[in-house]
Formats: sequence, structure tokens, C-alpha cells
Amino acid sequence: MTVHFIGAGPGAADLITVRGRDLIARCPVCLYAGSIIPAELLQYCPPGARIVDTAPMSLDEIAQEYVQAQELRQDVARLHSGDLSIWSAVAEQMRRLDRLGIPYTLTPGVPAFAAAAAALGRELTVPGVAQSLVLTRVSGRASPMPAGENLKAFGATGATLAIHLAIHSIDQIVAELTPLYGEDCPVAVVAHASWQQQRIIRSTLGCVSLTLKADPVERTAIVFVGRSLGAEDFRESALYDPDYQRRFRGRD
Repeated sequence: MTVHFIGAGPGAADLITVRGRDLIARCPVCLYAGSIIPAELLQYCPPGARIVDTAPMSLDEIAQEYVQAQELRQDVARLHSGDLSIWSAVAEQMRRLDRLGIPYTLTPGVPAFAAAAAALGRELTVPGVAQSLVLTRVSGRASPMPAGENLKAFGATGATLAIHLAIHSIDQIVAELTPLYGEDCPVAVVAHASWQQQRIIRSTLGCVSLTLKADPVERTAIVFVGRSLGAEDFRESALYDPDYQRRFRGRD
């Protein structure tokens, strides 16, 4: 028996990896958070599978599902939105499984920020403008931010910021980043990236608060801030320049 943690992608049922889809199809038990994972993904479960919505459950209750599956020798597909490597709450589950002696695997998924960037039609790293992307959030009830990890520190680099779980703190984002990026810096809010109800709001640091008050976004959104979002007159990468020598390009 094995618990398979699966990054289920940003939402669209066809944005799960082939490996993840195939694992779901082989597991007689599927645990998923119904509050953030679309029901369409459950179509990959085998007939007769035990499907459990973990949204209202505690960690102890989820762990008990693993114990029950182990007793029945049934593999478990444990779905988490996006990719497992960030804000997935997988670490504490793996710690429980280690203590219980239950084996597990991890299958990565398409992260929400990547789906959101695709929806925007933007590359988030642009030559001469921004070559770094910071994935971050603000302090919340579930988990405070460690000392030193804050918007001002990250914004001081000038990198493109992808701020997760922070739509409720848009005024804080504006206040802390405007002195660093300027009022005219582009901002994009992507809510429910890849879902049917996907929404995109494009604005600037100087206007985004008013924009969102007129057209509110409540949850499941990423706030992007950075000059790369509006860059047009940028130099091209040397990678495809005819004079750029690399080992995969023949030499005269």
C-alpha cells in the first residue's frame, strides 16, 4: 500500500500530468480538497473508488484515512492543487506517514502561477527587464511569514513578484511596493487560473486598489507585480542570435 501525493494542477482537468492521471486511475481511494480542486478531476478515478473530500477534515482525520487504507491494502491518490512543492500542506502529512511507517510518493503538478502567466500571455522573465521571479505571500491565519521574508525585501530586488493567497491584502501590497516599483508599475490579478470562471484584471500599482473595489475578487487569485508584465521594447535574448556560439549550433 502506498499514498501517492499528486500535484493536481491549477484547475483545468487536462492540466494534470499524465503520471498523475494514471496514478488516480489505479488507486481505489482518492482524497481531495473539494474547496480548491474541481470535481472534474475525479473523472479519472476508477469505478467504485472511495472518494473523500478532505476540505472539512482535520489532519488527524486525514491520517486516519491513510491508516484505514493501509489496513485494507489499498493505494491512495491524495490530490493537492497546483504543485506539491509550495503551500501544499504536504510536509506535515509526510511526517505523519513516516511515523506510521506508510510509504508514499510525490508527483509534481502544473503550478498555478504558470497557468496564470499563460492566461496573461506573458513571459515573466524578460531580457534586460527582469530575470527573477519571486513566489511569495503575506502573513495569514494559517501561517505567518518568517522574519525577513516580506514584500519590501523581495520588492527591493526589482524582480517580478507572484503574490499568492493575498488578494485580501491588496492595500498592503500597494503601500509596500509602490515606493519600490512606482505607481505606474503594471499589476495583473488572475483569479481561478485555467478554471471556467477564470478572471483577469490588469492595472497598475496606482490604480489596482480602486479597480478591485469596483470589481472585487474574493479568493483563489495571484497578484503579479513587475515591469516584465508590460515590457514591449526590450532587447532580444542572445540565445538565438546568429553570432551566438553554442555547442548545439554548427560552426562554419
